[in-house]
Amino acid sequence: MSVTKPFRPRPEPGEAAGVTAMAAELLEVLWGRADIAPVSSSQLRVLLALDAHEDINLRTLADHLGSTPPSTSRLCDRLQAAGFVEREVCETDRREVRLRLSPQGRTFLTDLRTRREAALSTVLDHMPPTARHALLTGLRSFCEAATTQLTAGPPAAEHRTA
Repeated sequence: MSVTKPFRPRPEPGEAAGVTAMAAELLEVLWGRADIAPVSSSQLRVLLALDAHEDINLRTLADHLGSTPPSTSRLCDRLQAAGFVEREVCETDRREVRLRLSPQGRTFLTDLRTRREAALSTVLDHMPPTARHALLTGLRSFCEAATTQLTAGPPAAEHRTA
């Protein structure tokens, strides 16, 4: 006698979004245990953005963070004072300042990522191998879709005529 699995429809995007949101919240709690001192969470966002977008100007960084240039400049001032960010005046336009991580900023992010991965490994060790494989497959697909959406930029506004 063969045992068949009951029919289960594929999860709808809303269900997947709910589970993904829950996972993100759990990651925030898990990673919240990792000390990010001496930076704040806002400063950490700046460091992560600079790691992803090396040598960008302040306005581009502010746009990426969804912030204003003055607020972003203050964050960068504090990060520069801590030795995590370097500023360089652009050779072609002296009014433009380029931002990048300093070696100390890179070391900080490497250490933080190592600690976060260790915390994740502890959780993943409690999952069966097939579940870890499924998670990896799903997360790769999610990252591809998110990257595609983020690089496409915001959707174009519809033009209406009166």
